[in-house]
Amino acid sequence: MKQFITILRFELNSYFKNKIFVGITIFLMAAIAVVMFFPRFSGTGDNADGEPSEISDQGVMIIASEDLSGVQAVGDAFAAAFPGYEVRVVSEGVETVKESVVSGEAQCAFFLTGPTSYTYFVNNLSMYDTNTAIADELLLNIYRINAMTQGGLSAEEASGIMSAVMEHEIQSLGKDQMQNFFYTYIMIFALYMVILLYGQMVATNVATEKSSRAMELLITSAKPTSMMFGKVIASCLAGLIQLIAVFGSAFLFFNINRGYWEGNYIVESIFDMPLELLIYMLIFFILGFFIYAFMYGAIGSTASKLEDINTSVMPITIIFIVAFFVVIFSMTSGNIDNTAMLVCSYIPFTSPMAMFTRIAMSSVPFYEIIISIAILIVSVLGIGVLSAKIYRVGVLLYGTPPKLSAIIKAIKKA
Repeated sequence: MKQFITILRFELNSYFKNKIFVGITIFLMAAIAVVMFFPRFSGTGDNADGEPSEISDQGVMIIASEDLSGVQAVGDAFAAAFPGYEVRVVSEGVETVKESVVSGEAQCAFFLTGPTSYTYFVNNLSMYDTNTAIADELLLNIYRINAMTQGGLSAEEASGIMSAVMEHEIQSLGKDQMQNFFYTYIMIFALYMVILLYGQMVATNVATEKSSRAMELLITSAKPTSMMFGKVIASCLAGLIQLIAVFGSAFLFFNINRGYWEGNYIVESIFDMPLELLIYMLIFFILGFFIYAFMYGAIGSTASKLEDINTSVMPITIIFIVAFFVVIFSMTSGNIDNTAMLVCSYIPFTSPMAMFTRIAMSSVPFYEIIISIAILIVSVLGIGVLSAKIYRVGVLLYGTPPKLSAIIKAIKKA
């Protein structure tokens, strides 16, 4: 145990003294701070008291037609539907209307060419411009009301018919996939990046020690299991601390500026993760990280040169990438409980992402979660012990990367 603690402390200190590790952490925290404070300084969103900010004047909107008969009523309807604009009704030709928009006199213009047709003029069309969608519904309602009044209905009756709305209520008896989608995706992507990044770092550190012959000295004074578990747990703690720092700062900055983010469904859903789901995320993150970090460390010990690392760990990386894409495709398709996800929920190499996604976006029986976690724990211990044996044998293997059969024979003889 003393050897393990010494190695763990040494490896952790090496992470915290690494300028790149510290720099990336600080950079991510600063970037998140800029994003979270942006609405406060840009004047968008709500104010600090949680009260909606005043709607800023978006400019002048022109409603134009060569024939003004009935257009004034359209203008009144547009003024009610677009409170952020100063709506002006004019009788002008197309070229005059276009000139008003180009010169900046008007932000946009609707040139009515018939009861159900118009041309929309805007200088620079934004991807968030929804004016035509509102205008389509508005003009269509006016046309229908006019048609019904000409057919004998009173204006009040026609308006009552057109203003009828369909009421509905949605009751989700399980999980709301849309509500949970965004933070599930972020957590899966974070798990993907951290495992690949820190797993590669474990393999690189082991290969560096071997190439410098330092490992041969270490292996004579410490048990392989202590060295392997110390390195892997240290990298896991470093990754976990980095994640806590990044996501913790994001949560803190969001709550400081919560009033400015009200109404933003995506951002609010990300920070409204249930505590139960957060606990499951930590469990699957830690167990999944251990499995891949042990394998990366074992493979790193068999490489004689740093140049061999990328080639050696490629099979492990491919397995993890396949698991990631199975989860992402299932999330985007909306069918979380498909056969592939059910199978992947019990395979140790894929269950950290697959089972967590099912828990977040579906209703999973508790016994299935327990079985998946139990398989993961047993797999972590088994792979950890096996990786330590490979680590001990790998110290003595130099030259070309050994084949799997050679490693197995060496383990049996050890």
